[in-house]
Amino acid sequence: MNLKRICVFAASSPGIAEVFLEHGEAMARIMAEKNIEMVYGAGSKGIMGRMADTLLSAGGRVTGIIPGFMLPMGWAHDHLTQMIVVENMARRKQLMIENVDAVIAMPGGIGTLEELTEVLTLKQLGQFTAPVVILNTEKYYDTLTELFAQMTEKHFMRDMHRRLWVMVNKPEEVIDAILSSPAWDSSALKHAAVPPKK
Repeated sequence: MNLKRICVFAASSPGIAEVFLEHGEAMARIMAEKNIEMVYGAGSKGIMGRMADTLLSAGGRVTGIIPGFMLPMGWAHDHLTQMIVVENMARRKQLMIENVDAVIAMPGGIGTLEELTEVLTLKQLGQFTAPVVILNTEKYYDTLTELFAQMTEKHFMRDMHRRLWVMVNKPEEVIDAILSSPAWDSSALKHAAVPPKK
């Protein structure tokens, strides 16, 4: 797989611990070294801003996608390679994953969680097929993993759905996780056995 463009979901919050920002910076350095363009939500603060600044300073390409109503709030990064202004959040999410080779979910808030769960839903349905890697900095996503396990245990989600994503703990593991991510075939859902009723 030749990685050219990766979508990144990440926090825009400015008050988070430095370790999360450091992982964002490390991830951006790796992307710059491999000449991978980042597509993200155009933020200037938090993990979003640190990654964009790092990539740009290394001569990398960064495309930001932001709904117009956010511009007056001053949230947008001013020096991106490309800025795309859209009409709403739904269009933003749609464009962020269009023609990308993978998705990386960094730690983040409700917006990041929504983006992640939407792309997993689209992948489950065969509308998105690229690898999805979750970077579990400081065990941030452990409780989400527990929730996914409970969904499977109680038959709200099939065990096969655990192949929708790969979770790693360090930025240095992300690219290898993308390249080794198992292919997802949504057609398998048609032949999956219906779990017995309890």
